Amino acid sequence: MIAMKNQFIKLVGAVITCAVLSACTDTDVSTPPLNTGTPSAGDADFTTFVAIGDSLTAGYADGTLYLLGQKNSFPAIMAQQFADVGGGAFVQPLVNDNLGGLIFDGAPILDLGGNNRFDNRFVLNTETESPERLVGDSTNEVNGSGLNGTAFNNMGVPAAKSFHLVANGYGATAGVPLGLANPFFTRFALDANTSSMIGDAVAQAPSFYTLWIGANDVIWYGFSGGTGVDQTGGVVAPQDYALNDITDPAVFASVYTGLVGAFKAANADVKGVLINVPDVTTIPYFTTVPYNPVPLDQATADVLNAAYAPYNAGIAQALAANPDEVAQRTITFVEGQNAVVITDEDLTDLSGAGLPSMRQATANDLIPLEVAPIIGTLADPLNPNSAWGVGVPLLDEHMLIPSEIQTMRTAITAYNDAIKAAADADANLIMVDAKALFDELTANGGIDYGTGSVNADFATGGFFSLDGVHPTARGSAVLSNEIIDTINAGFNANVFHVYPGDYSTVFLK
Repeated sequence: MIAMKNQFIKLVGAVITCAVLSACTDTDVSTPPLNTGTPSAGDADFTTFVAIGDSLTAGYADGTLYLLGQKNSFPAIMAQQFADVGGGAFVQPLVNDNLGGLIFDGAPILDLGGNNRFDNRFVLNTETESPERLVGDSTNEVNGSGLNGTAFNNMGVPAAKSFHLVANGYGATAGVPLGLANPFFTRFALDANTSSMIGDAVAQAPSFYTLWIGANDVIWYGFSGGTGVDQTGGVVAPQDYALNDITDPAVFASVYTGLVGAFKAANADVKGVLINVPDVTTIPYFTTVPYNPVPLDQATADVLNAAYAPYNAGIAQALAANPDEVAQRTITFVEGQNAVVITDEDLTDLSGAGLPSMRQATANDLIPLEVAPIIGTLADPLNPNSAWGVGVPLLDEHMLIPSEIQTMRTAITAYNDAIKAAADADANLIMVDAKALFDELTANGGIDYGTGSVNADFATGGFFSLDGVHPTARGSAVLSNEIIDTINAGFNANVFHVYPGDYSTVFLK
């Protein structure tokens, strides 16, 4: 997973000010609940614990990979608890500071993928009520990091998709300047030219592992507004996928089975936790910006209605036999909050009649968080009537429409079926239902951890960091406890919980 653009406007309809101080303070001073009994590993062996996956495993948060985020990654939190029941050292490929960002041969890495994965950390500016990037020069050198040749227990690599885990040379040094390799892996691969993530992981013959992969196989499609290709049932090889494509579930299942098999081959007695894929369409990155963020007075609404009158008349004439679509496509503004105008490729193509495929958004559409800053700005600086989402429809890449949302959810369901099948096939494997956990964040007030709670609200909910995608330290603590519960139940263990209230949420400027 990745981060967002450098600057946000104040989000209309989203309460992100830290007037709600309980979500923005660093710690919760309430008394933690007590663990009971004697700590025990049960049937598990935590001597050599390896965690492999993407940015969710790495500790990426607030739009970058930074030191405190890594130290509070869910595997690092769990390893602290494992230490009480025989767990060994847990070594992470730590960056240098809490600023974030990456450089290659002293120069900032350009993000050829179109998202700022390599930029500095977000903090919340309480004056503008918006996240902003910290200013400074990264010191995190990729080429010559000093980390290569060392085995690391945390094998989380931001932006990795399932098939990247088995790709030899995924972190090849020569590919970084060309945007053909992953610099996050380059900086700590055993061999920065030939290593694969799974090869480096199983070389340690772990006694216990966690595997959490699959979110990037679908979320990049969402980041692009659904402009990628759903490769389900396709014939395109993964190495030829575009960044924003959805991985074929058959490819995912085959790769996943291979990953599990590689751990088994390295240690026949290995036990592990397989973590499934959350419904990423429900995270704050996609749900914070309301569909109706445009405030208008009556006079402005009247002017806009007059401007759209010819379009509305043309739609009514061209689609006279389809009154439902006429109603769907008719654009009307009122005094108060108004829905943005969007492009919808699923509408009947009327370009031959000179009518664009546009309508106003509904609550069933999703506007990504990074699109918020452009709403209301001018598409053409010389044309005062070209405000994005008002005079000019948001483009396909700016929105997720219902069919695109369903495409993502269908892929997630298929991935999770494969993950469950892998867990069911081996008594030494258990599955953590992260999808259910993330769903709980959006329902019934969120997740109660005894003397506090977290939910999916952007900036104030406590679980998600300021990129709207990755957990805060407190979110990682809640996630760790969920995994620990599953380990205790599945392996007859008694690994103690951590107290989420001891962990930070968002940081203020």
